[in-house]
Amino acid sequence: MSSRLWPIAEPAQADYEQLRAMVLAGGELGEILTARRFARRGLAGLISWPASEPEYLGSVVGARRPRWCGSGDPREQRLRDVYGFLLADRESYRLRAVGK
Repeated sequence: MSSRLWPIAEPAQADYEQLRAMVLAGGELGEILTARRFARRGLAGLISWPASEPEYLGSVVGARRPRWCGSGDPREQRLRDVYGFLLADRESYRLRAVGK
C-alpha cells in the first residue's frame, strides 16, 4: 500500500485515482462514466473531460479587530459571507454573482 504525499488537486487526477483504486481492488468498472471515457479516449480523455469535482483545501487565518470599526465587527460579516459562499448551491451562487 502506498501513501499519498499530497492531496488530489485536479479533477482528472481524482478520476484516475478512482479507476486505479477499483482496478487494484479487483472491482468491476462496468458502467462508470470515467471508465468508459478512459476506454474510448485514454488518459487524454480523462484530462480533457474530467467528471469529478476538485476538492479544495482551505485554512482559517485569524485577524485582529480594526481599531476604527466601532461597535460593529467587520470580521463577522466577512466570515458570514465566506460561509455563505462555501455552503451555497451552485445555482443560487451563479444568480447572485450575475446580479451583483
